[in-house]
Amino acid sequence: MEARKPVSLVKAEDDHAKTWPEEPQRFTDEDVDELLLWCVKQNSSDITIQSERPVYNEISGELYPGTFRNIDASDMAVFLKKLYGPEAQARLASAKDLDVSYEIRPDRYTRIRFRVNITAILCKGRDGAQITMRTLPSEPPTMDDLSIEQEIRDAWSPRQGLVIITGATGSGKSTLLSAGNRMLLERPRGCGKMLTYESPIEYTYDSIQSPRSLVSQTEIPRHLPDFAHGVRNALRRKPEIILVGESRDRETINASIEAAQTGHAVYTTTHTLGVANTVQRMLSTYDMAEREERAVALIETLRLIVTQALAPRIGGGRCGIREWMVFPDDVREKLMDMHFTKWPNEINRMLPQYGRSMKRSAEISFEGGEIDRRSYLLLSSSTGS
Repeated sequence: MEARKPVSLVKAEDDHAKTWPEEPQRFTDEDVDELLLWCVKQNSSDITIQSERPVYNEISGELYPGTFRNIDASDMAVFLKKLYGPEAQARLASAKDLDVSYEIRPDRYTRIRFRVNITAILCKGRDGAQITMRTLPSEPPTMDDLSIEQEIRDAWSPRQGLVIITGATGSGKSTLLSAGNRMLLERPRGCGKMLTYESPIEYTYDSIQSPRSLVSQTEIPRHLPDFAHGVRNALRRKPEIILVGESRDRETINASIEAAQTGHAVYTTTHTLGVANTVQRMLSTYDMAEREERAVALIETLRLIVTQALAPRIGGGRCGIREWMVFPDDVREKLMDMHFTKWPNEINRMLPQYGRSMKRSAEISFEGGEIDRRSYLLLSSSTGS
């Protein structure tokens, strides 16, 4: 018997105006995966399922209806149960949004994963929901796939210290982190033990060949209650590398800094724009009485900050535009010799020497014909540097 071939994820035709041809009169559990598979074949980067609206595909930054009819309450109940479980509606009713990952295995060769957010909304005077599903590749991209600058690659793997990836929601922070993880895993000597704490887990590394590496992925809050708890957990497991999905509060930032101080390479993300802004915003989470002490601890451990934004690419798709700065010994020493309130101006002054500003990166992409003038102007003023 001939082995079944993997499902092709290549879009069959270029016309996005059509809706799902197999759309049922009423959705059942079996229809959910079939619809999602069809959306993936349309090259949809994000799928939105909202009460009283059609399903929408986002393709190259534009929305296209994926169903002819609106999703009613009965259909939405099917989606919620399939994607999250029977307790989904009760959790939404208790004013909680839901973050999960979802996976489809249409055959033994194919694995399709999604990052899912479910949020309660008001719809026509009644409670409804919006489900946003980010399509994830079956394996992490490479640094070459993302056209990551060589200077970032060279600074990516410090022996110890903090690497921070920043940007707005949907700017590809997790994708960049996963490409960096893959680069570390694929080194000739691997990377030792890597522990990741993510909410939810987006990329898996099962297909990456790295005999001298061991990856352990923990989902927050499914396996542990929060990121800070995750970092404390990591310190008891003797890793070389710790990935903290997001440093959004003082406790997590503290834990990340302390992990970096104890000899680990720590990778994390924040929702900030710009190198100087990131340092300033992280310190602002502390009370004034402890800010100076924490500022010194942060700078002592800091090795690299990368801010990424996605811009529409001329000809279709999107491209990453990045601002970054490396923090070698001389930069850290110079900053520690001055009061932390002067750091933002000094960092902006040093940025061209030890990295590249968003404005310069946008200029290079504009001159290379990758982005249009409007994107160039927006990005040039986005980080304030």
